[in-house]
Amino acid sequence: MGLLSSLYGSIVKRNTTFLATIFAGAFATEIAFETGANSIWDSINKGRQWKDIKQRYMEASDE
Repeated sequence: MGLLSSLYGSIVKRNTTFLATIFAGAFATEIAFETGANSIWDSINKGRQWKDIKQRYMEASDE
């Protein structure tokens, strides 16, 4: 029960600290989800995105 008491006393008891913890957790979750989704998207569409084929077209326009 000591862990829950210390958690309540340090995070949940004050509203500002609780809200800051929620916003920080939401921000971290959003960053992690976006990074994971982008890496999955890039691995599925490898070779078909502009960042993968841009070099071919840039070299062709220089010649």
